[in-house]
Amino acid sequence: MAHKKGLGSTRNGRESESKRLGVKLFGGQLAHPGNIIIRQRGTRFWPGRGTDIGKDHTIFATVTGRVSFRERKGRRYVEVLPTDL
Repeated sequence: MAHKKGLGSTRNGRESESKRLGVKLFGGQLAHPGNIIIRQRGTRFWPGRGTDIGKDHTIFATVTGRVSFRERKGRRYVEVLPTDL
């Protein structure tokens, strides 16, 4: 007797993997060049002094210093203020 084994529901297994977005370094924390500060979709935050933005809108540090957040003209900026170590 040729029978097929029960393979379970075909409606399972398509949940997409989470992307781990959000703030990675908070205000006052030390950042080194290349450290990711924020992973985001779109520009919820804009790069300020000491930071730059990647093609996927990730904001990262370009200098060593303390992370700082500020708002100006309706935009939220992330900065890395240099410190002497």
